[in-house]
Amino acid sequence: LITRWFIVPGLIAVLVLINSILSGALSIAREREEGTFDQLLVAPYTPGEILLGKGIASVITGIMQAVFVVLVAMFWFRIPFQGSVWLLSAALLLFIVTAAAIGLCISSFAQSLQQAIVGTFLLLVPMVMLSGFATPISSMPEIFQDLTLLNPMRYGLELIQRIFLEGAGFLDLWPLFAAIMTVTVVAVLAAIFSFHHKIS
Repeated sequence: LITRWFIVPGLIAVLVLINSILSGALSIAREREEGTFDQLLVAPYTPGEILLGKGIASVITGIMQAVFVVLVAMFWFRIPFQGSVWLLSAALLLFIVTAAAIGLCISSFAQSLQQAIVGTFLLLVPMVMLSGFATPISSMPEIFQDLTLLNPMRYGLELIQRIFLEGAGFLDLWPLFAAIMTVTVVAVLAAIFSFHHKIS
């Protein structure tokens, strides 16, 4: 019931989502706009290696931001951390990989930085609104509750809040982990398919 205890852990998920999707979305679009994308394609790297390199950069920046925001939440806002560091790390890593893969999907289709930025924010707003961050999912219309099942932000937000505030263990959270792992696999496969499709 303390506002900052509820909001700040949720902001960890929101900020990580924004950073990871945006950095992924801008990566390939920037290469296209600067005219260096064709140079990448003729370099001695496979498309998978190029995509992996772009994805790893987004994941690393997402991890750095997540660590910073978690430390701010604990030491600046004095929000008590109740759970396992390793469990929170696993949840954040899955969430960051998913967000980066979604960003790479956007980047594969964007022809310019402007298109990538617009596409990112068109996707970010409904993801945050349908995550339960601002409005409880249970109070949403039924059709929107069904849509939240496809939203990785929903699972990332709930995992972070429950680990951070409740100290929930893996046995309590395994359905959420299974759900976000499924979304992660789908997002990564979609990024690979869209990248190969655009360069073929």
